[in-house]
Amino acid sequence: MQLTARDAARLLRVSEATLYRWLKTGELAASRVNDQYRLNKIDLLEFAAARNMDISPDLLAELEHPQLPSLADAIRAGGVHRGISGTDKSSILRAVVERLPLPPTSDRELLHRVLLAREALGSTGFGNGIAIPHPRNPIVLRIPRPAVAVCYLDRPVDFEALDGNAVHTLVTVVSPSTRVHLHLLALVAASLRDPAVLKKFEARAGAEELVPEIERVEEAIALHRSPRAPEPSREGGGVAP
Repeated sequence: MQLTARDAARLLRVSEATLYRWLKTGELAASRVNDQYRLNKIDLLEFAAARNMDISPDLLAELEHPQLPSLADAIRAGGVHRGISGTDKSSILRAVVERLPLPPTSDRELLHRVLLAREALGSTGFGNGIAIPHPRNPIVLRIPRPAVAVCYLDRPVDFEALDGNAVHTLVTVVSPSTRVHLHLLALVAASLRDPAVLKKFEARAGAEELVPEIERVEEAIALHRSPRAPEPSREGGGVAP
């Protein structure tokens, strides 16, 4: 799961000089091995998503596997939830954890602490009013299957997002393995670059409206081309909300 600086620059589609500048300023996290930078794919995905950068098809291709779940299926498993209330990160995340469809044996208190620990490393508020809370290490949760829960807040809450905007929607990712975790984070990051998906979140769309848009993005990714929103209907003058 470790990348060289050269690999990371290629996947982010920037020059190595730009990448090294981010590393030296601490904007992009990395470790040092034999005086060489090594980057974690999760850090790379989070960095790209937080800055609304395009996710390289090469990185997505590396994560593709016939047994990996689709984001659409993970959202079906996690559900779309309204009426999430709270006044700060901790209370909001606790409310989200209570809504997640987890097995009876799952330690929800542990999950809450893990999500807070991830926030302490840096906000998962990635802009456009959306945050993507997720555990830093999915293995400790022992979740049998992945789930992505879309949660609409009663009132926007400050998540210290890079763009300074309060968060109105949380897309919470829980998964059984690092590979699945990376796969779903990459798909979430790619989906949040799609204008039609963002409009669905802004409209607090239910699963029946949101999932088809996610499937469209995933289909486009599978073809290694940029996702495009459907063309407006000529008869109706636009896409139905």
